[in-house]
Amino acid sequence: MPRDLPIGNGRLLLAFDRHYTLRDLYFPHVGQENHMGGAHSRFGVWVDGRFSWLGPDWEMDRRYEGDSLVTRVRLFHPELQLRLICRDAVEFHENIYLKDITVINLLPRERLVKLFLHLDLSIAGNDVGDTAAFDPETGGLVHYKGARYFLANGMVVGGGGLSQYAAGQKGTRGREGTFRDAEDGELSGNPIAQGSVDSVIGLTLTIPGQASAAAAFWLAACQSWQEVRRLDALVRYKQPRFLIDRTAAYWRLWVRKETPPLDLVPETLANLYRRSLLVLNTQIDWQGGIVAATDSDVIQFNRDTYAYVWPRDGALVAHALDLTGYDTLSRRFFEFMAKLIEGAGYWLHKYNPDGTLASSWHPWYAEGQNQLPIQEDSTALVVWALWHHFVLYRDIEFIKPLYRPLIKRAAEFMSQYRESQTGLPAPSYDLWEERRGISAFTVGAVFGGLTAASLFCTVFGEEDRADKYRRVAAEIRDAASAHLWRPELERFSRLLQRRRDGTLVADSICDASLAGLFAFGLYAADDPRLLATMTAVRERLWVDSPCPGLARYEDDYYYRVDPTTPGNPWIICTLWLAAYLIQKAGSDAELQEAVNLMDLVAQRALPSGVLPEQYHPHTGEALSVSPLTWSHAAFLITMHALLRRLAQQRTCPTCGITPLGYLRREDWIDQLYADTCSSIHGTCKL
Repeated sequence: MPRDLPIGNGRLLLAFDRHYTLRDLYFPHVGQENHMGGAHSRFGVWVDGRFSWLGPDWEMDRRYEGDSLVTRVRLFHPELQLRLICRDAVEFHENIYLKDITVINLLPRERLVKLFLHLDLSIAGNDVGDTAAFDPETGGLVHYKGARYFLANGMVVGGGGLSQYAAGQKGTRGREGTFRDAEDGELSGNPIAQGSVDSVIGLTLTIPGQASAAAAFWLAACQSWQEVRRLDALVRYKQPRFLIDRTAAYWRLWVRKETPPLDLVPETLANLYRRSLLVLNTQIDWQGGIVAATDSDVIQFNRDTYAYVWPRDGALVAHALDLTGYDTLSRRFFEFMAKLIEGAGYWLHKYNPDGTLASSWHPWYAEGQNQLPIQEDSTALVVWALWHHFVLYRDIEFIKPLYRPLIKRAAEFMSQYRESQTGLPAPSYDLWEERRGISAFTVGAVFGGLTAASLFCTVFGEEDRADKYRRVAAEIRDAASAHLWRPELERFSRLLQRRRDGTLVADSICDASLAGLFAFGLYAADDPRLLATMTAVRERLWVDSPCPGLARYEDDYYYRVDPTTPGNPWIICTLWLAAYLIQKAGSDAELQEAVNLMDLVAQRALPSGVLPEQYHPHTGEALSVSPLTWSHAAFLITMHALLRRLAQQRTCPTCGITPLGYLRREDWIDQLYADTCSSIHGTCKL
């Protein structure tokens, strides 16, 4: 079930599902230590002797307030004759979740309305040894285990505090959970429970006929009982609504700090541009790790999640942040990665947000031989993205301590980790993490990474080393032309694998990741071979359905719902096609075709603006995880390319000023890449 309303501040992250039920709570790292783990923490209403948890019985409109990470959820129950307006936020500076509720009584008579907040925690990812206890000093309930404390409390605006509470056990000896205790409108008042526990707190409002009243709940997250008491006192002193309002103001300031010419594109794309920036922020840990996704429901697929830092995904997200002007976040990512690079110059599969090594299915030993369990595109793209960061911001003092341990070390690895017979990068796992071989995407990424490394060496005065990396990049490009181009397919192959008898076999499956051949500079968009390849990609992977888009590859099994299609449409794949059209566009009509694809992607966003990984080809329902950080990054990168093309069309012939003037700093990229490509390609085509 998609998470369409993530809210967070880099340390505390919460996410709701489509029924507006809290399902995930991460602290103290984004993506690490999910204290809900997909359990349902409910919100309910009692009135006139009837009780209802929020869910399918309620009409809902789940959105954010404009340009902020504050929700505005409108709810209506036709039988209870109540409307609710809820605003949720994680305070931008303190680790506090805040919920403001306005209850509107639609009947002409006075009514007693009770609100209940249920908290189902499994602290540190398991429900063994948790405690939920009433705290008489604050009047709230504290869940704790080890160094993790969560205090839940509430107040009626203009009135008192909690009117009811209860702590109890769940999932043992036939007990469903304390949430059942609320369904008669009265809580037991049990002050403590241990083991596998949950809790409920309640507020009581008296609302005149056809009038409204307001209340608030909050949850403070800390590492000691005294600290959650301090945060509770802060909420009472500042008041929840004030803290929510100032959080909304902060995010509006944050997302508007740069001024790209969004008036050049349809409003739907402009809105998704800003929303994508905000969603990306929720998926970034305070220590710099960029998490792929924090939707825990995917655990049902293989008993693992996406809540890890993949170097490849993170590098592309960092690149999107750099292009859009949010370099502080990208710097943290590069510093995070610098601490994790292996001595030989590569990164492993993925990492936890605290920097420890994460789970993996890539073996160190297979078919009787040792092997590196890596995806080499991950190593290459960190260096590639770092070069673009340097060009955009010229922060020499930031780059200097990364030059030797990160850039040169990774470049040496890429220059040496090659297949002896072809000169291509040696086999590693592809970006889909399913096949080991020489993948086209990895070849394109390594070319981009080595080109970036050569440019770094040039500006740092090591011309001999720069020449070495340029030479290796040129050899890889020649080898790609000789081996990846397959005349029998009339296009490039996505993967080469060497059999035990030494023969090289080309995979004939059409794959959207062939876009990696142009994305990082290996081939120009107008190269006839690339044109033939991308034409085949579009013809064979386009999902012609009520909710169209580009599939990953032919016969993609992952979450597949219709065997008559090549697979489900993926957001990033559809955007790769749009990016290709933007890069090769020779007319307004071709550029408009790319805009149409981007608008198609915008249509697949949830009402909140959140983009999933993939979607149902017939219903448009989000499939797999939501939000996927990479989806939003790909949208920003593609939007940036589109804005540059549109701005270039409006360049003043006299002064040369474009509507995208603040991005003219990228001109240095164009010139240096042109110089380098001249030596690699022979004739510059970029």
